[in-house]
Amino acid sequence: MSEHLVLSVDGPVATLTIDRPAKRNALSFEMWSAIPGIVAEVAADDEVRVLVIRGTENFSAGADISEFSTLRRDAAGAQRYGQAVEAATKAMTGLPKPTIAAITGFCIGGGCEIALACDLRIATDDARFGITPAKLGIVFNLPSTKQLVDAVGPAWAKQILFTGDILDAPTALRIGLVNELHSADALPKRAQDLADLMASRSQVTIHGAKTIVGWILAGRTDEDDETHALYAHSVTSPDYAEGVTAFLEKRPPRF
Repeated sequence: MSEHLVLSVDGPVATLTIDRPAKRNALSFEMWSAIPGIVAEVAADDEVRVLVIRGTENFSAGADISEFSTLRRDAAGAQRYGQAVEAATKAMTGLPKPTIAAITGFCIGGGCEIALACDLRIATDDARFGITPAKLGIVFNLPSTKQLVDAVGPAWAKQILFTGDILDAPTALRIGLVNELHSADALPKRAQDLADLMASRSQVTIHGAKTIVGWILAGRTDEDDETHALYAHSVTSPDYAEGVTAFLEKRPPRF
């Protein structure tokens, strides 16, 4: 674990706060390395249905640049560091529960990787976004590049990666990098409301939808035994029985 990553749980919603404000929430090797364990803790808690990831004044200004002269000084160190980043984003992407990035301030480099690994991204209307390996001579890793392409399409992904430019929030919304924009005052409540809403919905549906969207993004387009098993599980689940009963009784379902 890391002292700069704070996990809290309130009912069905877990919140992971990146808390290193003195460095604009820059992510150290220790922080990257701690993320898979935190995600595993969220996955193992049956009471938790949604994970929100947030920063403080800034979401994250990226990887800790001070470690370029130490842990990332040579090729071997850079490779080890890159493996920790990939393990962190892979863990987040693989979490079967929905994830929301609530983005404030700077969301740059590694911060953008964390946000892209989430299912939904909402941001303040003054947030700033960028992925800047072109300024460092680094090739952005394939899994995170794919997540960027999935979010904004290949043309905008190329522009973001080729230029290293910083994008404003309206541009991020227009190109699909974020789902919604809100004022700084309104963002925390919107993140909580969105998480609460998803937590109240059928988790059978959400898990199935997240799984199928992931398959589609991986290139699967045809139904097979796995998709049929998801369908069969849903219509034999307690959630389906409750959903139908609630509909007939004209009341909200209690999943």
